[in-house]
Amino acid sequence: MRHYDALCPTVSDRITADILAVPGSRVKFIGNYGIGLDHIDLGAARAAGIVVTNTPDVLTESTAELTVLLILMASRRASEGERELRSGHWTGWRPIHMLGQSLAGKTLGLVGFGRIARAVAQRASATLGMKIAYYNRHRARLEDEEALAARYYSSLDELASMADVLSLHCPGGLDTHHLIDRHRLAKMKSSAMLINTARGTIINESDLAAALNGGRLAAAALDVYENEPSINPALLTAPNTVLLPHLGSATVETRTAMGMRVAINLRRFFSGEPLIDRVV
Repeated sequence: MRHYDALCPTVSDRITADILAVPGSRVKFIGNYGIGLDHIDLGAARAAGIVVTNTPDVLTESTAELTVLLILMASRRASEGERELRSGHWTGWRPIHMLGQSLAGKTLGLVGFGRIARAVAQRASATLGMKIAYYNRHRARLEDEEALAARYYSSLDELASMADVLSLHCPGGLDTHHLIDRHRLAKMKSSAMLINTARGTIINESDLAAALNGGRLAAAALDVYENEPSINPALLTAPNTVLLPHLGSATVETRTAMGMRVAINLRRFFSGEPLIDRVV
């Protein structure tokens, strides 16, 4: 902070108020390598006169693809099946062995309706034959709803109670901390599945593990965790759980595009040009 004019952190770096207030700091620009910003104290950055950018848009396709992968893995018990086979416990094909769920005609409930959620909805509807419903603090434009035949719910509890698959696409932060807890999990169908490619803090992981262990939820598939890279031990032993190591944007194309987006904003800032992804 004292030797450089710009800082380019990743989502795993904690940029706190103390860091931003380091005496003698030269940093005037923070180009975040990622879209999420709950690891940066934006209020402190604003107070210090530091400009902050992120990398939206370029993560949409890869994260949507991974979300669909998690839905498929959870519905067909793919991780569970692979673990059985690799451990040497598979005894061969049987008529009712490891039955999963079909997705055609089932309802995908989206918590949040931004770019990634809409990309997931398009794939789930066109490829998997799923019905689309969503909850968002603000209702989407009519043309966006009509394009996806998406039904709007003004109540998250109501969406949770009717969705066959509940997929999280809202930002992290205080407003969404433990948005999915034991009370909301109790409203979900016992046959439902929970998917999270957004932020780990949205789910109370202990409550989720208890619901899975108690048979109150069919499956969960997660790519993000509350205390990454540490994983709640209860999740590691919970049944019917797919756990991936934060791979949402992990394609060569997306990670390259993220880096280029940071570089473009960096160049624009120091050239005095308008920024394309300014957050603060």
